[in-house]
Amino acid sequence: MRLASSVVFASLLMVPPMVAQANLTLPDAAQQEEKVIDPERLRQHVKTLASDEFEGRAPGQPGGEKAAQYIAAQFKAAGLEPAGDHGTYFQQVPMVGVKTDPSTAFALVPEKGEPMKLTFGTDYVANNQTHTPTAEIDAPLVFVGHGIVAPEYGWDDYKGVDVKGKVVVVIVNEPTSDDPKFFNGKSMTYYGRWTYKFEEAGRHGAVACLIVHRTDLASYGWQVVQNSWSGEHSYLRDDPDTKLKAASWITHDVADKLFATAGMTADEAITAAGKRGFVAKPLPVRLKAHVITNVHMYESANVVGKITGAKPGRTVLYTAHYDHFGIDRTRKGDPVFHGAADNATGTAIVMEMARAFGQKKIQPPSTVIFAAVTAEEQGLLGSQYLGMHPPVPAKDISLDINYDELLPLGDVTGVGAGGAQRTTAYPLLEALAAHDNLTLRKGGVDAGGGYYRSDHFSLARVGIPAFSLGQGGMFVGHDEAWGREQSRDFGQNKYHRPADVYSDSMDFTGNAHMARFGFELGWIVMSQPERMEWLPGDEFEAARKRQ
Repeated sequence: MRLASSVVFASLLMVPPMVAQANLTLPDAAQQEEKVIDPERLRQHVKTLASDEFEGRAPGQPGGEKAAQYIAAQFKAAGLEPAGDHGTYFQQVPMVGVKTDPSTAFALVPEKGEPMKLTFGTDYVANNQTHTPTAEIDAPLVFVGHGIVAPEYGWDDYKGVDVKGKVVVVIVNEPTSDDPKFFNGKSMTYYGRWTYKFEEAGRHGAVACLIVHRTDLASYGWQVVQNSWSGEHSYLRDDPDTKLKAASWITHDVADKLFATAGMTADEAITAAGKRGFVAKPLPVRLKAHVITNVHMYESANVVGKITGAKPGRTVLYTAHYDHFGIDRTRKGDPVFHGAADNATGTAIVMEMARAFGQKKIQPPSTVIFAAVTAEEQGLLGSQYLGMHPPVPAKDISLDINYDELLPLGDVTGVGAGGAQRTTAYPLLEALAAHDNLTLRKGGVDAGGGYYRSDHFSLARVGIPAFSLGQGGMFVGHDEAWGREQSRDFGQNKYHRPADVYSDSMDFTGNAHMARFGFELGWIVMSQPERMEWLPGDEFEAARKRQ
Protein backbone atom coordinates (compact mmCIF):
# COMPACT_ATOMS: atom_id res chain seq x y z
CA MET A 1 0.00 0.00 0.00
CA ARG A 2 1.29 3.46 -0.89
CA LEU A 3 0.80 6.62 1.14
CA ALA A 4 -1.07 9.59 -0.25
CA SER A 5 1.15 12.01 -2.15
CA SER A 6 0.83 14.70 0.55
CA VAL A 7 2.21 12.31 3.17
CA VAL A 8 5.04 11.28 0.87
CA PHE A 9 5.93 14.94 0.30
CA ALA A 10 6.00 15.56 4.05
CA SER A 11 8.32 12.61 4.56
CA LEU A 12 10.67 13.86 1.88
CA LEU A 13 11.04 17.21 3.63
CA MET A 14 12.86 15.39 6.42
CA VAL A 15 15.49 13.66 4.28
CA PRO A 16 18.64 14.92 2.54
CA PRO A 17 18.38 16.89 -0.72
CA MET A 18 19.53 13.94 -2.87
CA VAL A 19 16.58 11.91 -1.57
CA ALA A 20 14.12 14.77 -1.71
CA GLN A 21 14.90 15.05 -5.42
CA ALA A 22 14.61 11.31 -6.02
CA ASN A 23 11.51 10.06 -7.77
CA LEU A 24 10.18 7.26 -5.59
CA THR A 25 7.46 6.40 -8.09
CA LEU A 26 8.73 4.01 -10.75
CA PRO A 27 7.83 4.48 -14.43
CA ASP A 28 4.55 2.80 -15.36
CA ALA A 29 6.34 0.11 -17.37
CA ALA A 30 8.62 -0.71 -14.43
CA GLN A 31 5.60 -0.91 -12.12
CA GLN A 32 4.05 -3.41 -14.52
CA GLU A 33 7.23 -5.50 -14.31
CA GLU A 34 7.21 -5.35 -10.52
CA LYS A 35 3.61 -6.57 -10.34
CA VAL A 36 4.46 -9.93 -11.91
CA ILE A 37 6.29 -10.98 -8.71
CA ASP A 38 4.03 -13.76 -7.48
CA PRO A 39 3.99 -15.36 -4.00
CA GLU A 40 2.78 -18.65 -5.46
CA ARG A 41 5.74 -18.83 -7.82
CA LEU A 42 7.98 -18.22 -4.81
CA ARG A 43 6.22 -21.10 -3.08
CA GLN A 44 6.84 -23.47 -5.97
CA HIS A 45 10.52 -22.57 -6.16
CA VAL A 46 11.00 -23.15 -2.43
CA LYS A 47 9.00 -26.38 -2.51
CA THR A 48 11.15 -27.63 -5.38
CA LEU A 49 14.57 -26.60 -4.07
CA ALA A 50 13.84 -27.90 -0.55
CA SER A 51 12.58 -31.27 -1.78
CA ASP A 52 14.41 -34.57 -1.33
CA GLU A 53 15.17 -34.49 -5.06
CA PHE A 54 17.74 -31.73 -4.48
CA GLU A 55 19.43 -33.61 -1.62
CA GLY A 56 20.16 -30.54 0.50
CA ARG A 57 21.95 -28.65 -2.32
CA ALA A 58 25.50 -29.26 -1.07
CA PRO A 59 28.31 -27.73 -3.15
CA GLY A 60 30.18 -30.30 -5.19
CA GLN A 61 27.41 -32.87 -4.80
CA PRO A 62 24.69 -33.93 -7.28
CA GLY A 63 22.02 -31.97 -5.42
CA GLY A 64 24.03 -28.77 -5.57
CA GLU A 65 24.69 -29.23 -9.28
CA LYS A 66 21.00 -29.94 -9.88
CA ALA A 67 20.07 -26.73 -8.05
CA ALA A 68 22.50 -24.69 -10.17
CA GLN A 69 21.02 -26.12 -13.36
CA TYR A 70 17.50 -25.35 -12.13
CA ILE A 71 18.38 -21.73 -11.38
CA ALA A 72 20.15 -21.30 -14.72
CA ALA A 73 17.06 -22.60 -16.49
CA GLN A 74 14.95 -20.00 -14.68
CA PHE A 75 17.39 -17.24 -15.63
CA LYS A 76 17.30 -18.35 -19.26
CA ALA A 77 13.50 -18.47 -19.26
CA ALA A 78 13.48 -14.95 -17.81
CA GLY A 79 15.58 -13.73 -20.73
CA LEU A 80 18.70 -12.86 -18.75
CA GLU A 81 22.01 -12.55 -20.56
CA PRO A 82 24.57 -15.07 -19.27
CA ALA A 83 27.15 -13.39 -17.02
CA GLY A 84 29.24 -16.38 -16.01
CA ASP A 85 32.25 -18.06 -17.58
CA HIS A 86 32.62 -18.39 -21.36
CA GLY A 87 29.16 -17.12 -22.24
CA THR A 88 27.34 -19.35 -19.74
CA TYR A 89 25.33 -18.67 -16.59
CA PHE A 90 27.92 -20.53 -14.50
CA GLN A 91 30.85 -18.91 -12.74
CA GLN A 92 32.84 -21.92 -11.58
CA VAL A 93 34.30 -21.55 -8.09
CA PRO A 94 37.39 -23.76 -7.53
CA MET A 95 37.26 -25.27 -4.07
CA VAL A 96 38.74 -27.99 -1.96
CA GLY A 97 36.40 -30.05 0.17
CA VAL A 98 37.64 -31.55 3.41
CA LYS A 99 35.81 -33.90 5.72
CA THR A 100 37.34 -34.87 9.03
CA ASP A 101 37.20 -38.55 9.87
CA PRO A 102 35.48 -38.90 13.28
CA SER A 103 38.18 -41.41 14.24
CA THR A 104 40.72 -38.56 14.26
CA ALA A 105 42.84 -38.64 17.41
CA PHE A 106 42.58 -35.31 19.20
CA ALA A 107 43.89 -35.00 22.75
CA LEU A 108 44.83 -32.22 25.14
CA VAL A 109 47.79 -33.43 27.17
CA PRO A 110 48.60 -31.43 30.33
CA GLU A 111 52.06 -31.38 31.87
CA LYS A 112 50.47 -32.91 34.94
CA GLY A 113 47.52 -35.25 34.89
CA GLU A 114 45.84 -37.51 32.39
CA PRO A 115 45.36 -36.70 28.69
CA MET A 116 41.94 -35.37 27.73
CA LYS A 117 40.88 -37.42 24.70
CA LEU A 118 38.23 -35.47 22.83
CA THR A 119 35.34 -36.89 20.82
CA PHE A 120 34.65 -35.36 17.42
CA GLY A 121 31.32 -33.52 17.36
CA THR A 122 30.66 -33.91 21.07
CA ASP A 123 33.75 -32.13 22.41
CA TYR A 124 35.29 -30.48 19.38
CA VAL A 125 35.16 -30.03 15.63
CA ALA A 126 38.14 -29.43 13.38
CA ASN A 127 39.20 -29.17 9.77
CA ASN A 128 42.63 -29.52 8.21
CA GLN A 129 43.09 -26.49 5.96
CA THR A 130 46.34 -27.71 4.39
CA HIS A 131 44.53 -29.92 1.85
CA THR A 132 46.45 -33.05 2.91
CA PRO A 133 44.88 -36.38 3.90
CA THR A 134 46.67 -36.43 7.26
CA ALA A 135 48.16 -33.85 9.59
CA GLU A 136 50.25 -34.47 12.67
CA ILE A 137 50.19 -31.99 15.54
CA ASP A 138 52.25 -32.10 18.72
CA ALA A 139 52.56 -28.54 19.93
CA PRO A 140 52.11 -26.40 23.05
CA LEU A 141 49.06 -24.21 23.62
CA VAL A 142 49.08 -20.44 24.02
CA PHE A 143 46.02 -18.48 25.13
CA VAL A 144 45.84 -15.33 23.00
CA GLY A 145 42.57 -13.87 24.25
CA HIS A 146 40.28 -12.96 21.38
CA GLY A 147 43.10 -13.48 18.88
CA ILE A 148 42.76 -9.96 17.49
CA VAL A 149 45.25 -7.54 15.98
CA ALA A 150 43.44 -4.21 15.53
CA PRO A 151 45.83 -1.25 15.46
CA GLU A 152 42.98 1.20 14.90
CA TYR A 153 41.68 0.25 18.35
CA GLY A 154 45.10 -0.02 19.96
CA TRP A 155 44.61 -3.77 20.45
CA ASP A 156 47.07 -6.61 19.82
CA ASP A 157 46.47 -9.99 21.46
CA TYR A 158 49.61 -11.39 19.80
CA LYS A 159 51.90 -8.68 21.14
CA GLY A 160 55.09 -10.02 22.68
CA VAL A 161 54.40 -13.68 21.95
CA ASP A 162 55.74 -16.00 19.26
CA VAL A 163 53.13 -18.59 18.31
CA LYS A 164 54.89 -19.98 15.25
CA GLY A 165 54.50 -23.75 15.29
CA LYS A 166 52.17 -23.56 18.30
CA VAL A 167 48.45 -23.96 18.96
CA VAL A 168 46.53 -20.81 19.84
CA VAL A 169 43.41 -20.82 22.01
CA VAL A 170 41.03 -17.93 21.33
CA ILE A 171 37.68 -16.69 22.55
CA VAL A 172 34.90 -16.19 20.02
CA ASN A 173 33.61 -12.62 19.55
CA GLU A 174 35.57 -9.56 20.67
CA PRO A 175 35.93 -7.03 23.51
CA THR A 176 32.78 -4.96 24.01
CA SER A 177 32.10 -1.59 25.60
CA ASP A 178 29.64 1.28 25.57
CA ASP A 179 32.02 3.27 23.38
CA PRO A 180 30.91 3.02 19.71
CA LYS A 181 34.44 3.97 18.66
CA PHE A 182 35.90 0.90 20.40
CA PHE A 183 35.17 -2.26 18.40
CA ASN A 184 31.89 -0.64 17.36
CA GLY A 185 30.61 -0.64 20.96
CA LYS A 186 28.31 -3.57 21.65
CA SER A 187 27.95 -4.42 17.97
CA MET A 188 30.41 -6.95 16.60
CA THR A 189 32.99 -6.09 13.97
CA TYR A 190 34.67 -8.62 11.69
CA TYR A 191 37.34 -9.09 14.37
CA GLY A 192 34.77 -11.10 16.33
CA ARG A 193 34.03 -13.62 13.59
CA TRP A 194 35.41 -17.13 13.73
CA THR A 195 36.75 -16.85 10.19
CA TYR A 196 38.93 -13.94 11.24
CA LYS A 197 40.30 -15.92 14.21
CA PHE A 198 41.59 -18.66 11.92
CA GLU A 199 42.98 -16.18 9.39
CA GLU A 200 44.92 -14.24 12.05
CA ALA A 201 46.25 -17.41 13.66
CA GLY A 202 47.55 -18.54 10.28
CA ARG A 203 49.17 -15.19 9.62
CA HIS A 204 51.12 -15.59 12.87
CA GLY A 205 52.36 -19.05 11.95
CA ALA A 206 50.24 -21.11 14.34
CA VAL A 207 49.69 -24.74 13.34
CA ALA A 208 46.24 -24.89 14.91
CA CYS A 209 43.60 -22.64 16.44
CA LEU A 210 41.05 -23.71 19.05
CA ILE A 211 38.06 -21.36 19.36
CA VAL A 212 36.27 -21.53 22.70
CA HIS A 213 32.50 -21.69 22.19
CA ARG A 214 29.99 -20.06 24.49
CA THR A 215 26.43 -19.70 23.27
CA ASP A 216 25.87 -16.08 24.25
CA LEU A 217 29.10 -14.93 22.64
CA ALA A 218 28.65 -16.94 19.45
CA SER A 219 24.91 -16.14 19.28
CA TYR A 220 24.20 -19.80 18.47
CA GLY A 221 24.42 -23.07 20.37
CA TRP A 222 26.95 -25.86 20.06
CA GLN A 223 24.57 -27.91 17.93
CA VAL A 224 24.80 -25.30 15.18
CA VAL A 225 28.60 -25.65 15.22
CA GLN A 226 28.30 -29.43 15.32
CA ASN A 227 25.89 -29.61 12.39
CA SER A 228 27.82 -27.05 10.35
CA TRP A 229 31.14 -28.89 10.77
CA SER A 230 30.11 -32.55 10.84
CA GLY A 231 30.00 -32.91 7.07
CA GLU A 232 32.33 -31.75 4.37
CA HIS A 233 33.73 -28.24 4.77
CA SER A 234 35.13 -26.29 1.86
CA TYR A 235 37.68 -23.59 1.19
CA LEU A 236 38.60 -21.61 -1.88
CA ARG A 237 41.36 -23.63 -3.47
CA ASP A 238 43.88 -20.79 -3.67
CA ASP A 239 42.91 -18.90 -0.52
CA PRO A 240 46.15 -17.75 1.17
CA ASP A 241 44.34 -17.36 4.50
CA THR A 242 43.74 -21.09 4.99
CA LYS A 243 46.91 -22.53 6.51
CA LEU A 244 46.03 -24.39 9.73
CA LYS A 245 46.44 -28.10 10.32
CA ALA A 246 43.47 -27.84 12.66
CA ALA A 247 40.92 -25.04 12.47
CA SER A 248 38.89 -26.06 15.47
CA TRP A 249 36.15 -25.23 17.95
CA ILE A 250 35.97 -26.68 21.46
CA THR A 251 32.99 -26.70 23.81
CA HIS A 252 32.79 -24.54 26.90
CA ASP A 253 33.04 -27.67 29.07
CA VAL A 254 36.27 -28.73 27.39
CA ALA A 255 37.58 -25.18 27.77
CA ASP A 256 36.84 -25.32 31.50
CA LYS A 257 39.04 -28.38 31.85
CA LEU A 258 41.71 -26.82 29.66
CA PHE A 259 41.92 -23.56 31.60
CA ALA A 260 41.83 -25.42 34.92
CA THR A 261 45.40 -26.48 34.16
CA ALA A 262 46.31 -22.78 34.46
CA GLY A 263 44.26 -22.21 37.60
CA MET A 264 41.22 -20.52 36.10
CA THR A 265 37.81 -21.27 34.65
CA ALA A 266 36.78 -20.72 31.05
CA ASP A 267 34.59 -17.80 32.09
CA GLU A 268 37.46 -16.20 33.98
CA ALA A 269 39.61 -16.55 30.86
CA ILE A 270 36.86 -14.96 28.78
CA THR A 271 36.63 -12.03 31.18
CA ALA A 272 40.40 -11.55 31.15
CA ALA A 273 40.45 -11.60 27.34
CA GLY A 274 38.08 -8.64 27.18
CA LYS A 275 40.22 -6.31 29.29
CA ARG A 276 42.64 -3.82 27.83
CA GLY A 277 46.19 -4.81 28.67
CA PHE A 278 45.51 -8.53 28.23
CA VAL A 279 48.77 -10.46 27.86
CA ALA A 280 48.99 -13.77 26.00
CA LYS A 281 49.58 -16.70 28.32
CA PRO A 282 51.23 -20.06 27.58
CA LEU A 283 49.18 -22.97 28.91
CA PRO A 284 50.76 -26.09 30.45
CA VAL A 285 49.10 -28.27 27.81
CA ARG A 286 50.00 -29.74 24.41
CA LEU A 287 47.69 -30.68 21.60
CA LYS A 288 48.50 -34.08 20.20
CA ALA A 289 46.45 -34.90 17.15
CA HIS A 290 46.42 -37.10 14.10
CA VAL A 291 43.89 -35.42 11.83
CA ILE A 292 42.52 -37.75 9.16
CA THR A 293 40.84 -35.97 6.28
CA ASN A 294 39.01 -36.95 3.14
CA VAL A 295 40.12 -34.38 0.55
CA HIS A 296 38.75 -33.74 -2.90
CA MET A 297 39.15 -30.91 -5.35
CA TYR A 298 35.98 -29.76 -7.05
CA GLU A 299 34.14 -26.83 -8.54
CA SER A 300 30.71 -25.49 -7.69
CA ALA A 301 29.01 -22.76 -9.65
CA ASN A 302 27.68 -19.34 -8.88
CA VAL A 303 24.76 -18.83 -11.25
CA VAL A 304 24.93 -15.34 -12.74
CA GLY A 305 22.79 -13.48 -15.27
CA LYS A 306 22.23 -9.85 -16.17
CA ILE A 307 20.07 -7.34 -17.98
CA THR A 308 22.02 -4.56 -19.64
CA GLY A 309 20.81 -1.12 -18.63
CA ALA A 310 20.78 2.28 -20.26
CA LYS A 311 23.97 3.58 -18.63
CA PRO A 312 26.94 1.86 -16.99
CA GLY A 313 28.34 2.67 -13.58
CA ARG A 314 25.19 2.37 -11.44
CA THR A 315 24.82 -1.41 -11.54
CA VAL A 316 22.67 -3.06 -8.89
CA LEU A 317 23.53 -6.61 -7.87
CA TYR A 318 20.93 -8.95 -6.34
CA THR A 319 22.35 -11.95 -4.47
CA ALA A 320 21.19 -14.99 -2.51
CA HIS A 321 22.90 -18.25 -1.70
CA TYR A 322 21.31 -21.45 -2.94
CA ASP A 323 23.49 -24.01 -1.16
CA HIS A 324 22.84 -25.87 2.08
CA PHE A 325 24.37 -28.82 3.94
CA GLY A 326 23.37 -31.75 1.76
CA ILE A 327 22.83 -35.19 3.27
CA ASP A 328 24.23 -36.71 6.45
CA ARG A 329 23.49 -40.43 6.21
CA THR A 330 24.91 -41.04 9.68
CA ARG A 331 21.96 -39.23 11.24
CA LYS A 332 18.94 -41.01 12.63
CA GLY A 333 15.71 -39.90 11.02
CA ASP A 334 15.66 -37.49 8.10
CA PRO A 335 19.22 -37.24 6.73
CA VAL A 336 18.51 -34.33 4.35
CA PHE A 337 19.26 -30.74 5.32
CA HIS A 338 16.47 -29.25 3.21
CA GLY A 339 17.24 -25.55 3.74
CA ALA A 340 13.75 -24.29 2.93
CA ALA A 341 13.98 -20.96 4.74
CA ASP A 342 17.79 -20.99 4.60
CA ASN A 343 17.99 -20.20 1.77
CA ALA A 344 15.57 -21.50 -0.81
CA THR A 345 13.50 -18.44 0.13
CA GLY A 346 16.18 -15.95 -0.90
CA THR A 347 17.03 -17.91 -4.03
CA ALA A 348 13.37 -17.92 -5.03
CA ILE A 349 13.21 -14.14 -4.65
CA VAL A 350 16.24 -13.60 -6.89
CA MET A 351 14.74 -15.88 -9.56
CA GLU A 352 11.38 -14.14 -9.38
CA MET A 353 12.97 -10.70 -9.52
CA ALA A 354 14.90 -11.83 -12.58
CA ARG A 355 11.60 -12.81 -14.18
CA ALA A 356 10.14 -9.39 -13.32
CA PHE A 357 13.04 -7.41 -14.76
CA GLY A 358 13.12 -9.87 -17.65
CA GLN A 359 9.71 -8.67 -18.86
CA LYS A 360 11.77 -5.90 -20.52
CA LYS A 361 8.88 -3.51 -20.79
CA ILE A 362 11.44 -0.78 -20.17
CA GLN A 363 15.21 -0.75 -20.11
CA PRO A 364 16.49 -0.32 -16.54
CA PRO A 365 18.53 2.83 -15.79
CA SER A 366 21.69 0.73 -15.42
CA THR A 367 22.73 -2.90 -15.62
CA VAL A 368 21.09 -5.35 -13.21
CA ILE A 369 22.97 -8.50 -12.17
CA PHE A 370 21.38 -11.53 -10.52
CA ALA A 371 23.66 -13.98 -8.71
CA ALA A 372 22.65 -17.17 -6.91
CA VAL A 373 25.86 -18.00 -5.10
CA THR A 374 27.24 -21.26 -3.80
CA ALA A 375 29.02 -22.31 -0.60
CA GLU A 376 27.67 -19.64 1.73
CA GLU A 377 27.31 -22.23 4.46
CA GLN A 378 31.00 -23.06 4.00
CA GLY A 379 32.06 -19.51 4.87
CA LEU A 380 30.62 -17.23 2.15
CA LEU A 381 32.93 -18.78 -0.44
CA GLY A 382 30.80 -18.31 -3.54
CA SER A 383 30.18 -14.65 -2.84
CA GLN A 384 33.83 -14.19 -1.88
CA TYR A 385 34.81 -15.49 -5.32
CA LEU A 386 32.14 -13.32 -6.97
CA GLY A 387 33.57 -10.28 -5.20
CA MET A 388 37.06 -11.18 -6.40
CA HIS A 389 35.82 -11.79 -9.97
CA PRO A 390 32.72 -9.60 -10.50
CA PRO A 391 30.89 -9.68 -13.87
CA VAL A 392 31.50 -5.92 -14.20
CA PRO A 393 34.19 -3.83 -12.50
CA ALA A 394 33.45 -3.47 -8.78
CA LYS A 395 33.67 0.31 -9.09
CA ASP A 396 30.65 0.19 -11.42
CA ILE A 397 28.46 -1.69 -8.90
CA SER A 398 26.47 0.85 -6.93
CA LEU A 399 24.83 -1.55 -4.47
CA ASP A 400 24.42 -5.21 -3.58
CA ILE A 401 21.00 -6.20 -2.20
CA ASN A 402 21.11 -9.64 -0.63
CA TYR A 403 18.30 -11.97 0.47
CA ASP A 404 18.92 -14.62 3.11
CA GLU A 405 16.50 -16.63 5.23
CA LEU A 406 13.12 -14.90 4.92
CA LEU A 407 10.64 -16.88 7.03
CA PRO A 408 7.38 -17.29 5.03
CA LEU A 409 5.01 -16.09 7.77
CA GLY A 410 2.60 -13.87 5.84
CA ASP A 411 2.54 -10.26 4.76
CA VAL A 412 4.73 -7.70 6.45
CA THR A 413 4.34 -4.28 8.02
CA GLY A 414 8.05 -3.54 8.11
CA VAL A 415 11.43 -4.03 6.50
CA GLY A 416 14.84 -4.71 7.97
CA ALA A 417 18.18 -3.82 6.40
CA GLY A 418 20.96 -4.16 8.94
CA GLY A 419 24.08 -2.36 7.78
CA ALA A 420 22.26 -0.11 5.32
CA GLN A 421 22.74 2.83 7.70
CA ARG A 422 26.46 2.62 6.92
CA THR A 423 25.83 3.58 3.29
CA THR A 424 24.51 6.51 1.30
CA ALA A 425 21.64 4.25 0.23
CA TYR A 426 20.05 4.55 3.68
CA PRO A 427 18.17 7.83 3.10
CA LEU A 428 16.69 6.30 -0.05
CA LEU A 429 15.73 3.22 1.94
CA GLU A 430 14.08 5.35 4.63
CA ALA A 431 12.12 7.39 2.12
CA LEU A 432 11.00 4.32 0.17
CA ALA A 433 9.86 2.53 3.34
CA ALA A 434 7.74 5.56 4.24
CA HIS A 435 6.47 5.73 0.66
CA ASP A 436 5.43 2.08 0.85
CA ASN A 437 3.93 2.44 4.35
CA LEU A 438 6.48 0.08 5.89
CA THR A 439 8.14 0.53 9.26
CA LEU A 440 11.90 0.52 8.83
CA ARG A 441 13.67 -1.56 11.44
CA LYS A 442 16.48 0.67 12.63
CA GLY A 443 19.88 -0.93 12.85
CA GLY A 444 20.46 -1.62 16.54
CA VAL A 445 23.10 -3.49 18.47
CA ASP A 446 24.49 -6.37 16.40
CA ALA A 447 26.18 -8.29 19.19
CA GLY A 448 26.20 -11.52 17.19
CA GLY A 449 27.88 -9.96 14.17
CA GLY A 450 24.99 -10.84 11.91
CA TYR A 451 26.21 -8.39 9.27
CA TYR A 452 29.34 -10.51 8.75
CA ARG A 453 27.44 -13.80 8.40
CA SER A 454 25.77 -13.43 5.02
CA ASP A 455 26.89 -12.95 1.45
CA HIS A 456 26.56 -9.17 1.33
CA PHE A 457 29.67 -9.07 3.55
CA SER A 458 31.79 -10.57 0.77
CA LEU A 459 30.83 -7.70 -1.52
CA ALA A 460 31.40 -5.16 1.26
CA ARG A 461 34.95 -6.47 1.72
CA VAL A 462 35.80 -5.42 -1.82
CA GLY A 463 34.21 -2.02 -1.26
CA ILE A 464 30.72 -2.46 -2.72
CA PRO A 465 27.98 -1.02 -0.47
CA ALA A 466 25.92 -4.04 0.50
CA PHE A 467 23.26 -5.26 2.91
CA SER A 468 20.47 -7.81 3.19
CA LEU A 469 16.76 -7.02 3.04
CA GLY A 470 14.37 -8.82 5.36
CA GLN A 471 11.01 -8.51 7.06
CA GLY A 472 12.34 -6.90 10.23
CA GLY A 473 10.25 -9.31 12.31
CA MET A 474 7.09 -7.29 11.61
CA PHE A 475 4.09 -9.19 10.23
CA VAL A 476 0.49 -8.28 9.51
CA GLY A 477 -1.84 -9.27 12.35
CA HIS A 478 0.94 -9.81 14.89
CA ASP A 479 2.97 -7.71 17.27
CA GLU A 480 6.76 -7.60 17.19
CA ALA A 481 7.02 -10.00 20.13
CA TRP A 482 5.38 -12.65 17.94
CA GLY A 483 7.91 -12.00 15.21
CA ARG A 484 10.79 -12.34 17.66
CA GLU A 485 9.34 -15.60 18.96
CA GLN A 486 9.09 -17.04 15.45
CA SER A 487 12.71 -16.11 14.81
CA ARG A 488 13.80 -17.59 18.15
CA ASP A 489 11.90 -20.82 17.46
CA PHE A 490 13.45 -21.15 14.01
CA GLY A 491 16.92 -20.49 15.39
CA GLN A 492 16.61 -23.03 18.18
CA ASN A 493 14.74 -25.79 16.39
CA LYS A 494 15.23 -25.54 12.63
CA TYR A 495 18.28 -23.46 11.74
CA HIS A 496 20.96 -25.65 10.14
CA ARG A 497 18.90 -28.77 10.89
CA PRO A 498 16.89 -31.17 8.74
CA ALA A 499 13.77 -29.62 10.30
CA ASP A 500 14.11 -26.57 8.01
CA VAL A 501 11.54 -28.02 5.61
CA TYR A 502 8.90 -26.70 3.23
CA SER A 503 5.30 -26.76 4.45
CA ASP A 504 2.06 -26.05 2.59
CA SER A 505 1.12 -23.83 5.54
CA MET A 506 3.84 -21.34 4.61
CA ASP A 507 2.56 -17.95 3.45
CA PHE A 508 4.81 -16.26 0.89
CA THR A 509 2.87 -12.98 0.70
CA GLY A 510 5.50 -11.16 2.75
CA ASN A 511 8.35 -12.68 0.76
CA ALA A 512 6.80 -11.31 -2.42
CA HIS A 513 6.42 -7.95 -0.68
CA MET A 514 10.14 -7.94 0.13
CA ALA A 515 10.96 -8.84 -3.48
CA ARG A 516 8.89 -5.93 -4.77
CA PHE A 517 10.50 -3.58 -2.26
CA GLY A 518 13.94 -4.70 -3.44
CA PHE A 519 12.88 -4.20 -7.05
CA GLU A 520 11.84 -0.62 -6.26
CA LEU A 521 14.96 0.14 -4.23
CA GLY A 522 17.21 -1.19 -6.96
CA TRP A 523 15.47 0.89 -9.62
CA ILE A 524 15.75 4.05 -7.52
CA VAL A 525 19.43 3.41 -6.78
CA MET A 526 20.16 2.93 -10.48
CA SER A 527 18.36 6.21 -11.19
CA GLN A 528 20.63 8.28 -8.92
CA PRO A 529 23.21 10.63 -10.46
CA GLU A 530 25.97 9.08 -8.33
CA ARG A 531 26.79 5.57 -7.18
CA MET A 532 26.21 4.54 -3.57
CA GLU A 533 29.11 4.90 -1.14
CA TRP A 534 30.10 3.95 2.39
CA LEU A 535 29.80 6.73 4.93
CA PRO A 536 33.06 8.47 5.85
CA GLY A 537 35.08 6.47 8.35
CA ASP A 538 33.34 3.16 7.70
CA GLU A 539 35.57 0.09 7.79
CA PHE A 540 34.85 -0.59 4.10
CA GLU A 541 35.38 2.97 2.83
CA ALA A 542 39.06 2.35 2.03
CA ALA A 543 38.22 -0.70 -0.08
CA ARG A 544 35.76 1.40 -2.10
CA LYS A 545 38.45 3.99 -2.76
CA ARG A 546 40.88 1.29 -3.95
CA GLN A 547 38.54 0.08 -6.71
